[in-house]
Amino acid sequence: LRRKMKDSVAEEHLYLGFSHWYRDSIFPLHTSISLFLLSYCDCKLFKIFLVPTGENVDDQFVTKNLLGDLEVHLISRCQLPVVVQSCCLPAVVVKDGKFCRAGLSVVLRHIIQKTYEADPSKKDVLELLGFKKTCLKACAEVSQWTRLCEISIPLAVEGFLTASPEHCQTIPPDILQLERKLGEPVRVHNDDKIRRQKLQQQKASSKAAVPVLGKEATEEGKTVETHEHPLPSLELSIAFSKLLVQEVSDAVNREPPNIRRTKTSDLPLLDHVFAEGLYFTLADIVLLPCIHQFLVSSKKQGKNLVNLPLISSWYQRVQKVPGVKQAASKCNMELLQLPELMSAPEEELQDLSSVPDELEEENEDSNFIGGPRPTMTKLMENGIEAKFSPHPCPSWTLDWTNLPSAVSPGEGKMSRDRALRKQQQLNNLVAAVTKLAKPGDVIVDFCSGGGHVGIVLAHMMPSCQVVLIENKELSLIRAKDRSDELGLNNIWFIQANLDYFNGTFNIGVALHACGVATDMVIEHCIKARAAFVISPCCYGFIQNTVKFKYPQSHQFKEILSYKEHMILCRFADQTAVQLPPERRLIGKQCMGLVDLDRAWAAEEHNYSVQVISMEPESCSPKNNMFVGIP
Repeated sequence: LRRKMKDSVAEEHLYLGFSHWYRDSIFPLHTSISLFLLSYCDCKLFKIFLVPTGENVDDQFVTKNLLGDLEVHLISRCQLPVVVQSCCLPAVVVKDGKFCRAGLSVVLRHIIQKTYEADPSKKDVLELLGFKKTCLKACAEVSQWTRLCEISIPLAVEGFLTASPEHCQTIPPDILQLERKLGEPVRVHNDDKIRRQKLQQQKASSKAAVPVLGKEATEEGKTVETHEHPLPSLELSIAFSKLLVQEVSDAVNREPPNIRRTKTSDLPLLDHVFAEGLYFTLADIVLLPCIHQFLVSSKKQGKNLVNLPLISSWYQRVQKVPGVKQAASKCNMELLQLPELMSAPEEELQDLSSVPDELEEENEDSNFIGGPRPTMTKLMENGIEAKFSPHPCPSWTLDWTNLPSAVSPGEGKMSRDRALRKQQQLNNLVAAVTKLAKPGDVIVDFCSGGGHVGIVLAHMMPSCQVVLIENKELSLIRAKDRSDELGLNNIWFIQANLDYFNGTFNIGVALHACGVATDMVIEHCIKARAAFVISPCCYGFIQNTVKFKYPQSHQFKEILSYKEHMILCRFADQTAVQLPPERRLIGKQCMGLVDLDRAWAAEEHNYSVQVISMEPESCSPKNNMFVGIP
């Protein structure tokens, strides 16, 4: 599918923010990280533009300081393609200006994939995406690890570098969070096998010392130095054998019977070698420029890094990865050689357990016992019941038989029954949007998937601009293929997390936005003072996050605890057609209550919100729909 996009590789433009030059890096750090990855991949496939955030930037000064072999151009924000002006940088745009990828993780993953497609011999570059190619794929709004790497640590380091001396005395909590993560046991695919090897090695080492990567290994002139630090030898040998595309010795793989019989719970845990575990990934590429800046600043201030032994050891270890020093040199990063760090005495160590852990949300009540009736009764006693507004146009339908086939959801790989239900769902959303829209409006289809909603809207409303936002690349490519077939000129495609879209718009739409995504869409619409038409889904995935706490409305907060609200969310998912009718009815009532809380929360921001059942209700087990008007 990626190859279906026939955009010449030379015609992709990469736009990077530029606020200032500090020591050996361009800021914001997202730009330094992007340039570092380009250097590591030796990627020349993109035309690179720096977008200054301030005025009076000296063109010669910037290009002279960048050095390296990357050609970089300056461009003002007002000269950006219109679709990029609606996004946070970094961003990549293909030649027609309609398809944009925005946000650090999305852009970096794209650079890796394009590099590999252009030169399939660069398997080491593709390996940066990790097991099943999922490294930093989950969006920062829901993945705590992506959030830490992509947002929290770059911001923490930027804040640390610009803080006054008295505010630089303490290590930022997000850096301590990373130190703690590096100390957690590693979980990797097939770790049972590796842990048995580790047990075998431990038993052998009690009889004789085991050499640690004893001799230097080379690949195409790149050298991996021997490891002098007291590090976990098996983990290191596995990690570096993968980097050098070697196999671990078969002798290690043969397990004696006593090792095979050992219970999994009794096996030794694996230690971190790199940020995500045993293997060097994109997460290490993202963290290195950030941690480098933090360590340089700390060293200049004469700080003792003994409180961060794991980060310091990781920083040294990453430098031994083939190609890292060369890429750092191209980017003017003078990597530090830190003295060997041993763990500090207990009294010197900061108590890491006291660091607030954003990653450990208050979701300990996820396993519930009992049904929803006590919670529903409690709400009823306070005069709160699920209520649905009458459908404004229950029999309205698109003339599907006379629409081009590429407009119909049946174009995708779905059965006739499912395609019919999808058409019925679209009838409901398009009817509501048609009543709200006026010529010149910008309509955003959030969590657009393959573009079922957005493509119908763009085709039916040629005087409106439609924007599809979706995190999954292949879904969006499918949508663009359908749009190209229809010859639509009023549609843009943005592969990004919701938070990276900051454009103005008039109407926000989402069909079956999963879990917290519904609340993220509502939040975006409220910020833009835009109307919204949203059908929620996956209520069981709702839980407290960094951004959202449940229940949300003042009325629900006064009556229900978080745990009680979660009971409603779990049972709101029980509306499948194969369930008994009474169970489905309770599920529908729970859906109505969860969405009533959302509606009332939006009304606190001066919106008028209706919760409506889609017609016919059989079009989906998740058949609620919000219509919100500011």
